[in-house]
Amino acid sequence: MADDLTVHPAGAPALKDSYDPRLTNDDLAPLAEQTWGTYNIFAFWMSDVHSVGGYLTAGSLFALGLTSWQVLVALVTGIVIVQFFCNLVAKPSQVAGVPYPVICRAPFGVRGANIPAIIRGSIAVAWYGIQTYLASAALDVVLVRLFDGLAPYGPSGSHSFLGLSALGWGTYALLWVLQAGVFWMGMESIRRFIDFCGPAVYVVMFALCGYLLHTSGWHVSLNLSSQNLTGWSVVGTMFSAIALVVSYFSGPMLNFGDFSRYGRSFEAVKRGNLLGLPVNFFLFSILTVLTAAATLPVFGELITDPVETVSRIDNTFAIVLGALTFTTATIGINIVANFISPAFDFSNVSPQRISWRAGGMIAAVGSVILTPWNWYDNADAIQYTLGVLGALIGPLFGVLIADYYLIRRERVVVDDLFTMSEGGRYWYSGGYNPDAVLATAVAGLFSIASVVIPSVTGSGGWVSDYSWFIGCGIGFVAYRLLAGRVGSATQRALAG
Repeated sequence: MADDLTVHPAGAPALKDSYDPRLTNDDLAPLAEQTWGTYNIFAFWMSDVHSVGGYLTAGSLFALGLTSWQVLVALVTGIVIVQFFCNLVAKPSQVAGVPYPVICRAPFGVRGANIPAIIRGSIAVAWYGIQTYLASAALDVVLVRLFDGLAPYGPSGSHSFLGLSALGWGTYALLWVLQAGVFWMGMESIRRFIDFCGPAVYVVMFALCGYLLHTSGWHVSLNLSSQNLTGWSVVGTMFSAIALVVSYFSGPMLNFGDFSRYGRSFEAVKRGNLLGLPVNFFLFSILTVLTAAATLPVFGELITDPVETVSRIDNTFAIVLGALTFTTATIGINIVANFISPAFDFSNVSPQRISWRAGGMIAAVGSVILTPWNWYDNADAIQYTLGVLGALIGPLFGVLIADYYLIRRERVVVDDLFTMSEGGRYWYSGGYNPDAVLATAVAGLFSIASVVIPSVTGSGGWVSDYSWFIGCGIGFVAYRLLAGRVGSATQRALAG
């Protein structure tokens, strides 16, 4: 067991001869150099926020019955909570220079870390397929709008295979190859790509918003709600909206360590989070609200889908530019949120057999095998599969944070993350920490129940809005109690 309690410094050799090959490869090892600055983290969040999904999520809050100012307050409050938790999960990976599944070896054990890795990786694969499909469906709409001859091959045509139209297969394959190509070029290429994506989408969003406001004669109403909520119903709905924002970002928030590890300092990461989350999201939210509000006088109905908004504009150049921009934005968020995560997660399962690139391609191939176009149309499949898996994100987060800040007091022995020696601090019992596994299981039962029971009984549906908070809170407390017991596996490891 290593005696040095300091973390692996930036610039030191990334690999050591003492590292066990069953736990190590060039991608999982501590970074030799951490080069990302504040802007890179800022751009990462811009790519994560500026997407069709982010726009739709923000726009969907109007359907809850909230007014524009209430939607804005809910969005900003939710993103401040996300920023707080992102700073918490960022530090251990940034300090140690290792990705999310590797830092999970500290609480779960060098073998047990595969539990959170597989859970997070599976969620990412599912959403990778769905996001790719949604982007391809948006392209289908635009292409049919531009070229009438493609209509028989589009979604409403008669040419289809395995539930997807001929045009749909073409656009899905195109986006699949584009995303795989960007990913295959490596992390530095991805960094440059996301550095470009976020600002590019802002330019188009400002142009779209300005065009719609000008077309409407600047006569827009910010009261977009079709309901009149009063009293405590407003408060309860706003809390649900805040929880929705946190849940939307829960996946990237959990494995944010995959990116914070590249930060040259924790302060740079925190500044990037500040600019990319509350500051950036506030501006994005204002644009979203104003753009949605302007669709009502311009098109006669409220439209919260930016692709549909662009397709309604009677200008070919605007349609093409909008379609390319939002497609680029979707590729950006898909790579950072749903491609990189399973790449590290699957590589962690068998580092010598599965490289980072191979892990990413497993995710890409898996996304096609799932046929997300069929799955996405099945509301029950999404609700019970992604809902259940998503409910486990909270417990995993709670366990990781409790372990790093309360149990280990922000101290990680990096070398022991890469040893299978029974004397290693993270060996516990056969490479698994029963305290972390049990805490995750207990918290997972409650968070999953909060999703499934209301769906089955048809009552108390509001509880499912808070599944992440329920899982995170119970996981945090359960692990703290289990790991703090005298004689527990965690205490024995700390004493060793």
